[in-house]
Amino acid sequence: MHGAAHRDRTAFRSLYDASSPKLYGLALRILGRRELAEEVLQESFVAIWHHAVDYESALSAPMTWMTTIVRNRAFDVLRRTRNDDTDTIDGAALESIADLAATPAERLQMSREAQALADCMATLEERHREVIGMAFFHDLSHSDVADKLTLPLGTVKTWIRRSLARLHSCLSARGAA
Repeated sequence: MHGAAHRDRTAFRSLYDASSPKLYGLALRILGRRELAEEVLQESFVAIWHHAVDYESALSAPMTWMTTIVRNRAFDVLRRTRNDDTDTIDGAALESIADLAATPAERLQMSREAQALADCMATLEERHREVIGMAFFHDLSHSDVADKLTLPLGTVKTWIRRSLARLHSCLSARGAA
């Protein structure tokens, strides 16, 4: 990482060779499509090259920092493609939960609890995250959420109940509940 910060192309190539398979796998798991995962990996390494000078080893390991960049870019693409596919999704609900596209430096500025919540929210299925966001961050009733997403009211209530239980478990495991 130090070499990449000083624009050493050989060091950056070594960094790429060592980390790209794992980072590509992460992007592929999030997106489920090879072409999108390849796009995210390329964009991420461009960002890594440009921001390597900003990397602070005292705050995180290099792989953690790069994983965060790939993860955030993958979620950006996922939101963008999902919004392109359907008009029934309230993208603002997802964005209001936590800024999943925040840079690693911005995420480090979040409070420990907010970061734990954002990380736990990211483990939920996207539709469940959306329902939680609409209900709790946009203060919509369960009926309003069901109407907006054209889902049965019972489904919305079940998703909220299960998601809250998962969030509680995740936060408890992190010591943030």
